[in-house]
Amino acid sequence: MPVITYVEHNGARHSLTLKPGVSLMQGAISHNVPGIDADCGGACACATCHIFVDAAWNDRLGEQGDIEASMLDFAEGVRETSRLACQITVSEALDGLVVHLPEAQH
Repeated sequence: MPVITYVEHNGARHSLTLKPGVSLMQGAISHNVPGIDADCGGACACATCHIFVDAAWNDRLGEQGDIEASMLDFAEGVRETSRLACQITVSEALDGLVVHLPEAQH
């Protein structure tokens, strides 16, 4: 099973083994990772699961949809590498992925 690492803004790391098919948001919530609130429950309606993903992983994550891009307009500190964790599904291809959490969500 893939291991995904969530890095808090203060450098604290949470490396989790996640089942393929869950979203990065679900994985974080089920393991109590601070900084992922998921107020909307994964419906891509709140941007409280904002993460930063290294651009080298873009081809494995799938494209950002219009709704996700629109929701990121409401997130603080958006970067070119910003994504919503609720929109990224864990797969074996994501083994080793490291995502960073914005300070604004802590």
